[in-house]
Amino acid sequence: MKTILLVVPFLVFLLRPDPAQANFYQGKTVTIISGTTAGSAYDTYARLIAQHLGKHVPGNPNFIVQNMPGGGSIVAANFLHGVAKPDGLTIASINPALYFNQLAGRKEVQFDWAKFNWLGSPDWSDHVIYMRTDTPYKTIHDVRTASTPPKCTATATGTTGHYLPKLLEETIGTKFNIILGYPGGPEMDLAVERNEAQCRAFTTTAWFSGEPYQSWRKNGFARLLIQTGRKRDERLPDLPTLYELMDQYKTTGNDRRLADVVLASNIFGRPYVAPPAIPADQFKILREAFAKTMSDRDFLAEAKRRNLEIKPKAGEELEKLAKDIVVQPPAVIDRMKKLLGK
Repeated sequence: MKTILLVVPFLVFLLRPDPAQANFYQGKTVTIISGTTAGSAYDTYARLIAQHLGKHVPGNPNFIVQNMPGGGSIVAANFLHGVAKPDGLTIASINPALYFNQLAGRKEVQFDWAKFNWLGSPDWSDHVIYMRTDTPYKTIHDVRTASTPPKCTATATGTTGHYLPKLLEETIGTKFNIILGYPGGPEMDLAVERNEAQCRAFTTTAWFSGEPYQSWRKNGFARLLIQTGRKRDERLPDLPTLYELMDQYKTTGNDRRLADVVLASNIFGRPYVAPPAIPADQFKILREAFAKTMSDRDFLAEAKRRNLEIKPKAGEELEKLAKDIVVQPPAVIDRMKKLLGK
């Protein structure tokens, strides 16, 4: 009994948080770099997370969001990887498909996808393409056979707005005129409303979120043409999937492998990452806090109020996927270069 009594205080000492770790964030401000413009879906998630993440970090630091759009969030990724101090006070929300540009050897890429420290993602989603209903493109088959391709908006190569239409061209023979250079989602949607363009590819989650899509669904301004999941979303039972269309058009094995690599970006969702050289203690604190935030009742209630889906992906899962996805055979890399127009 005496031995047990001596051991218990020792165990309590071992399990007690390190005061230095617990106090590191006290009085500090952590910046979340959002790689998109204000008002986009990515930005909306970042601002919601910033409201709740601090209470799960020892010391309860303040979290703020700083927008850093450009290159489909390549600017933000480059900044986090090579410019931001790896001191645990800067993290980022980045585009889940940036590894395309790395695989293709794009010179503007100054990051290594596999070396980011992955905190997790609040959501993952398949993708869709919407089209103005006053166009002649009523189905994806109409796009495939049209003499004049529809104009789709995109921020940059390696973003959903660019790679999904390009993937459809490679796998099922559609043709799109992709207009690059829009700063973010709100600007792309405004371009469609002004009829500067007719279509945009983005996430299923965004389509079922707030405005303008809620009004568009009610007034019939736009319709969806395709979804990327392996099975149909229960909310879109009549919308064909890319995999169904690849079966219909007898897509080759090489094209299907390209589709698998590209659509792995769906799994990354809306990833949050820390710099490569962040101290292990700070990274552990942030990853654990992120996971706790994803099950926080107040966070989930606010997400529901804002009509934001929460389907978290753990940082550990994203870390493994990031290391695996950047190792591809030369044939796939060549196809990726073609997809991105290099």
